[in-house]
Amino acid sequence: MKAIQITKFGGPEVMQLTELPDPIAGAGEEILDVTAIGINYADTHQTEDSYLAKQTLPLIPGIEVVGTTTSGKRVLSFVGQGGYASKVSVASATLIPIPDGVSDGAALAMAVQGTTAFHIIKTVGHFKKGESVVVHAGAGGVGSIAIQLAKFWGAFVIAVTSSDEKKKLCIELGADAVVDAKVEDLKGALIAANNGKPVDLILEMVGGKTFDQSLEALAPFGRIVFYGMASRQAPQLVHPGSLMHGSRTISGFWLMNCFGKKELLVDVLIELFGLIVGGKLKPHVGGTYPLSAAADAHRAMLSRATTGKIVLDPKR
Repeated sequence: MKAIQITKFGGPEVMQLTELPDPIAGAGEEILDVTAIGINYADTHQTEDSYLAKQTLPLIPGIEVVGTTTSGKRVLSFVGQGGYASKVSVASATLIPIPDGVSDGAALAMAVQGTTAFHIIKTVGHFKKGESVVVHAGAGGVGSIAIQLAKFWGAFVIAVTSSDEKKKLCIELGADAVVDAKVEDLKGALIAANNGKPVDLILEMVGGKTFDQSLEALAPFGRIVFYGMASRQAPQLVHPGSLMHGSRTISGFWLMNCFGKKELLVDVLIELFGLIVGGKLKPHVGGTYPLSAAADAHRAMLSRATTGKIVLDPKR
């Protein structure tokens, strides 16, 4: 089979296309013929060994695939690693059927990004209809879904993004206002975008000064959900006592904690698939790269040149 394998940790340059033996299914497993592979920002941490979970070499990156079973059923599957390959062995019990009307790219967009967007708004963010929601990296994989879900559930949505092209996309997705990610006074810009009022819920995955200023923009009883650190820069330390003024909440979220819990993963995916089939949710697939160009896809993601979900084609 074709696969991207790394034998040393580093940036995109460490990923090499290679031929490896086909996987062999163990007890309770099934071989999938992979038709599409999802790329996640977490994959860039996998190759660096800077992910929350420790990585070991040699490594095939990738945690999600769409493929067909030996019986011809089209399914979505999570893999701990090994997704950047033309074939994978997966536990049969974890296969999630994909309904007609949901494309491979749309299914992959729901696997990590869709479920993450769902949980950071509802499960961890405790969103209530009528609240203001700030979506950082609004044109990204999670952001492009979060804008649509928050709007569908009744939010005033403020997207934060870094270019005119991405601003246009955020507005098309339903954002009520868009803030330039490069603005010096981010706190002031967020409050101004919310008609002069502090904001209720902030979905943050940049880190550094973006987190610091976002926290300052929270309304009383406001919440900020931290689910990534794309800038590779840590925020300032927050003293718990400082949260008492304003009764503010900081929460973290990692999708890995939902694995093994049907109601937090499979049931959410089924609900999201239903929204797609019903025309309420339209995943944005921003690009499809050949498997052989996985390094280029990572470079584009790291430089923030991508929008929506990015997919690898294992046949190319």
